[in-house]
Amino acid sequence: MVSTVWGYSFGFHSIPDTQAGGQPFPGLCGCQDKFSFQGSFMGRLRSISPDSFPLPERIALQARRVATFAACVVALAGLAIPGLAQKEEELPNAPASQVSFFHTAPYAVGQSLLFPLQNGVGVKPTDMSPVGHEPQDPPITSMFRHSDDASWWLSGQANIIYQGRLPFHSLYQGPNSFRNSAEYKTSMVGTLYTAWRPTHSIRYNTDLVFDLEAAEGRGLSEALGLAGFTNLDVVRNPYLGKVPYIARYQIHQVFGLTNKTTSQESGFFALAPSVPVRRIEFRVGKLTLPDFFDINGPGGDSHLQFMNWTVDNNGAWDYAADTRGYTVGGMAEYDDRTWSIRYGIFAMPVIANGIDMDWAFSRANGQNGEFELRRSLIARRKAVTRVLFYANRAHMGTYREAVDNFLNGSDASKYGVTRPTITLHEHFGALKYGFGYNTEQELTENLRVFGRFGWNEGQHESFAYTEVDQTVELGADYAGSRWHRPVDKLGLVVVSNAIKKDHQDYLKLGGLGFLLGDGNLNYGRENIVESYYTWHCWRGMFYSLDVQHIDSPGYNRDRGPAWVGSVRAHVDF
Repeated sequence: MVSTVWGYSFGFHSIPDTQAGGQPFPGLCGCQDKFSFQGSFMGRLRSISPDSFPLPERIALQARRVATFAACVVALAGLAIPGLAQKEEELPNAPASQVSFFHTAPYAVGQSLLFPLQNGVGVKPTDMSPVGHEPQDPPITSMFRHSDDASWWLSGQANIIYQGRLPFHSLYQGPNSFRNSAEYKTSMVGTLYTAWRPTHSIRYNTDLVFDLEAAEGRGLSEALGLAGFTNLDVVRNPYLGKVPYIARYQIHQVFGLTNKTTSQESGFFALAPSVPVRRIEFRVGKLTLPDFFDINGPGGDSHLQFMNWTVDNNGAWDYAADTRGYTVGGMAEYDDRTWSIRYGIFAMPVIANGIDMDWAFSRANGQNGEFELRRSLIARRKAVTRVLFYANRAHMGTYREAVDNFLNGSDASKYGVTRPTITLHEHFGALKYGFGYNTEQELTENLRVFGRFGWNEGQHESFAYTEVDQTVELGADYAGSRWHRPVDKLGLVVVSNAIKKDHQDYLKLGGLGFLLGDGNLNYGRENIVESYYTWHCWRGMFYSLDVQHIDSPGYNRDRGPAWVGSVRAHVDF
């Protein structure tokens, strides 16, 4: 709940990019390089086209625009009246509620920096300060205080990422290549969160959740050519409208199995200030699966941490989702003191990376299950291990069938195609399955390490998330307490992605996936190194610098390596 009420509205106003010939791109993300900010207390900042400027001047112009946006937010925040501070409660050894309060990007954003040492999502950390030191109040990390015991919730966020790419070596490129020329793009995501708790029962609590979201901006190379794309906020279909859309609507029901309770940090996914230690939870409605599955504290939030698709989520987990990353379905979860288990079934898209969902659950569905264990190898330090499985049924094709029919000439004679085309060999009810391993371990008060491993069978086409059949990830983050900035974070991660032989052959012969297709392939693992620093400016304002190095982009050793730099501005209201 927002503790103060103030009257101000804001919005982004953009001028579309143009195609060759001066024709504007339609729909979402046609405003990538030109935008302005407008508020009731100031006049409109008019957009200036940078197209006629040299690249250094264009970069400087974009940097000034990001700074202008930040200045507007600072002025905005100055109007706010701080709410009353909330009292910290001691956390018993009990399970966390499996939700993330700042997960708002189109794809799996994960946990925030609100509590840097947290193990479970949204649960206040126990004090780990040395004996004899007074525990300090946590820093304020949103523009307004939220009540812990209100029956309703209202908050919002805005996230802007500016990315640029340097030219890199490339022997060739195809329709779905990560282009090798210098380029810069900007993405913007804004979300309004609302929730209502109609009952006051802790043991049998109900939450009603409703979110609105708006996303605009294009990714580098139209978000094509990389399995581990560099910006999780980017929607892969640039022609979706930029009109705000319903991101989530959910009914959340808790059934307590004991009268013993543990505290949890209230948020729009779960408003109750405490929950039963042992409980069953149900959720039905529209959601994104990384809200509840494959959560990872140090590596799961593109708004405050890493930005890469295959860092914030398990790249081999082809989870059920539409183009924007959302689906409709239901899930159940059992929580105990040190472990949890959850299962859900969700709608699959009609076509790969499609916006329309197939509502015939008998022939198309995504089933997901996960076991979570909260035990640490180090005394007084937190750790979580999660094991995930999934099985998708949808109208999918197989790479080997597409390759065989292209090589024997049957596709050319029937359809006149000049490359293997997997969409000509799709079958209803085709099964794709895989599993993932996810772990995080707190080593010191400020240092956390994390890792993931993912695998899927790789024979069926990549359908909903990205084109990865196997992934390995290892990283760490470090809080800035030693330099008196406890909410600042420094992160470093290495991720290596791979695809199976059938998938390799398909791309080598010129086949196109919904993300990849250089027209040829000299196969090699796509290896990515990413590092970031997030600076907590004031209250809910954060700024980040991020650098990514991609070796063999799109699994192609004939291209790259590529360097991508990013500047991010984030505000939590």
